[in-house]
Amino acid sequence: MMSDDSSNRQSNRNSLVIKVGGAFMQSEDAALALLTTIGELQKNYIVVLVHGGGAMVEELLAALNLTSQKIDGLRVTPKEHMPYITGALAGTANKQLCGLAIKAGISPVGLSLLDGKMCHATIMRKELGAVGSVKPGDATLLKAMAATHMLPIISSIGADNNGNLLNVNADQAATVIAQLLDAQLLLLSDVPGVLDADKNLIEQLDTEQINTLIAQNVIRDGMIVKVQAALTAANSLRRSVTIASWKDTEKLLGLLQHQAIGSKIAPKIQTPSQKA
Repeated sequence: MMSDDSSNRQSNRNSLVIKVGGAFMQSEDAALALLTTIGELQKNYIVVLVHGGGAMVEELLAALNLTSQKIDGLRVTPKEHMPYITGALAGTANKQLCGLAIKAGISPVGLSLLDGKMCHATIMRKELGAVGSVKPGDATLLKAMAATHMLPIISSIGADNNGNLLNVNADQAATVIAQLLDAQLLLLSDVPGVLDADKNLIEQLDTEQINTLIAQNVIRDGMIVKVQAALTAANSLRRSVTIASWKDTEKLLGLLQHQAIGSKIAPKIQTPSQKA
């Protein structure tokens, strides 16, 4: 049974949602290094890991001779593809990460967005098929996990009110989990952050700068979804959201000393009339 002092230490820790995906899911060494770092971060943070796995999905669909395309960085998902996508993300990818978490000395709990009704999912756009848009739901399950030292590892598979499974963009999934827990959000990819036209890191961005870089085609494809998800989270949480790389785990430990890493996406400044 947890002592009162231990309970107080748990409740006093800030929450941190970390999102991973892409090439990370195919690199066991990188995953193990990050999970080991998460073990260190758990000493100061309540950590939740949210993952995608687009590369793994693409490989499986290709092996099954099923074509896959994207619109605005989002994967078109015919309903008949969902059993395979669910198996790849909520099954293989999720359990591989849970297994590596155990190897890193962490106690994982493998979940999906639909577990505990933590998220409400609806069809995003008809032309995307079984792709879901999500809103925060019930935080009971995650708050119960926060009372322990376990690591929730959440796949980006959701369900609508009729129980239909939906494929959710992992950046958007992580945003909603951060909203649910009022947590800091860290979106990790294989680049150090948002890059300018000369491939240099942009350390801080606001709405106006993001819109300009998208119009100039500097921010494009999947990075558009990432920065827009980060901006949505920043505005709803009223704090900056970080986009960084999973390749340099030592820099991630800088969070313990409140050091800046990657690109910070700043929330829109509210006027007095907006706050009222």
